[in-house]
Amino acid sequence: MNIKEELKKFVAQKAMDFVKNNMTIGLGSGSTMVYVIDEIGKKIKSGELKNISGVPTSFQSSILGMENGINMLDFNSVKKIDLAIDGADEIDPSKYLIKGGGGAHTREKFIDYYADKFIVVADESKLVDSLGSTFPVPVEVLPEAYVSVQYRLKKMGGTAILRMAMKKAGPVITDQGNFILDTTFETINNPRQMEKEINNIPGVLENGLFTREVEAVLIGSYKEGNMNLIRL
Repeated sequence: MNIKEELKKFVAQKAMDFVKNNMTIGLGSGSTMVYVIDEIGKKIKSGELKNISGVPTSFQSSILGMENGINMLDFNSVKKIDLAIDGADEIDPSKYLIKGGGGAHTREKFIDYYADKFIVVADESKLVDSLGSTFPVPVEVLPEAYVSVQYRLKKMGGTAILRMAMKKAGPVITDQGNFILDTTFETINNPRQMEKEINNIPGVLENGLFTREVEAVLIGSYKEGNMNLIRL
């Protein structure tokens, strides 16, 4: 296992400090969340955690949750999510995020925003001074509207490219059956305002800017041969 994967595993273990008995947990998606879900499963099997339910943000997290013995619930069946745990593609100093590299940001957002508390787990490569520095803003759109949405995003100063699938002909199709426009902006001066403006474009379901309050950001860092936890 390389250092980056070790950091993901390390920070997933640290996230367990937030997980308590009798919790309903929003289970995010992505490579770091694979380790988080695995850690929850281990603690359930060992008896350290009891009465834990999970609400998945994607087919990936649903399958992983079931494989790890977590009682999985549909979002429409829950009245309360105690804690959401999720990864990020970029994290700025204000703890605003860009998410959606795995194409699951729409379901991630309504679960992460609904939860009482939201924590983010990531390795240090995800820290940026300004959102959009290394990663575009994913925008999920209705297939019938992607051209008009591209035009509107261009008027906002963005270059929107239809995300194409690998090992499959044509565009990426989300869990909701839609397209993704990966949108690059020269600057994102006000992420909270931009999040709202993009979502107001007809044909847009959701975008990958996450600006809700975050309980904690747990960052795995590697320095001088040691793994360290940075908490923002």
